[in-house]
Amino acid sequence: MESEHQKPERRLRLGITHGDINGISYEVIIKSLADPRILELFTPVIYGHSKVASFHKKNLDETEVNFNLVKDAASAHPKRINIVNCTDQDLKIDLGLATEVAGKAAFQALEMAVEDLKAGRIDALVTAPINKQNIQSKDFDFPGHTEYLSARFDNSEPLMIMVWQQLRVATLTGHIPLKEVSSKINEQLILEKLSILNNSLIADFGITKPKIAILGLNPHAGDGGLLGKEEQAVIIPALSKARSSGLLVFGPFPADGFFGAGTWKKYDGVVSMYHDQGLAPFKSIAFEGGVNFTAGLPVVRTSPAHGTAYELAGKNLASPEAFRQALYLAADIARTRYEYNILTSNVLTTSNHQMIND
Repeated sequence: MESEHQKPERRLRLGITHGDINGISYEVIIKSLADPRILELFTPVIYGHSKVASFHKKNLDETEVNFNLVKDAASAHPKRINIVNCTDQDLKIDLGLATEVAGKAAFQALEMAVEDLKAGRIDALVTAPINKQNIQSKDFDFPGHTEYLSARFDNSEPLMIMVWQQLRVATLTGHIPLKEVSSKINEQLILEKLSILNNSLIADFGITKPKIAILGLNPHAGDGGLLGKEEQAVIIPALSKARSSGLLVFGPFPADGFFGAGTWKKYDGVVSMYHDQGLAPFKSIAFEGGVNFTAGLPVVRTSPAHGTAYELAGKNLASPEAFRQALYLAADIARTRYEYNILTSNVLTTSNHQMIND
């Protein structure tokens, strides 16, 4: 007789928010789900609008994709592409334009998906791109998905990790102006983010003893204090404390040479000091397949590394590769985390665990 953890109660359900309806979101969602073999890996639940989805499907002349309209995630058919209407109102589509209607629709989908994620009705969330300006309202007053999700999950400390194959780049500071970066960097923040990254590499990526590299803030990592004091005063002492706690951390490395020489290939994770320091080289290396994973949350969330791409909307030119990889990564992390939680649990039964495969 199989134990419960060997035969979970149901298949993995991935929630998918439709993002900005005037961008390429529906195009990459439809293209990613067009291969029927993907339904063998998980049950997709799109939080969006069936009429908008049908419009984009017709625009793409995609005849192989059929949507199964359901009232909620609990009603999802395990072998169909399910869609939940997040509003009963008709939505005006203005391809390539940032509109108030699109921003409101993006938030409605995100809000409904997060409620289901909190309730355990879906097992992971993949968010299509939003416009960070038109989504702003009294209910969404955040720089982006990461900060919103942190607030919705008890202000968990999030860490953005950009993932492409074996390259994993985390950012110490998030969506803040460049002029504020130096004042935000301190030992406590470095130690917190290193701990989150280390724990995620173990629990979410299955790496037993992860090796982590950290980049310097200044050119040439400060050049011994000649080009900046942050490395000597803050970063190096923090790394020393992290090593004392058992973490395998190395650096600080000059960012240009680290990526230019391919040194990143020697490490399981990389910590950049600020957004563009990590994302510019990442996107140069990852091309069209990069994925954004939000570590540090009690739930799994991924998204493609690209934006709304209004200039491509409605032209059937958008590559689905990054979104497809976001789906795969969400499913992989959900399963890996599930197995890790079972292996590290002290309880004798796994009756409280639900998911993951047939």
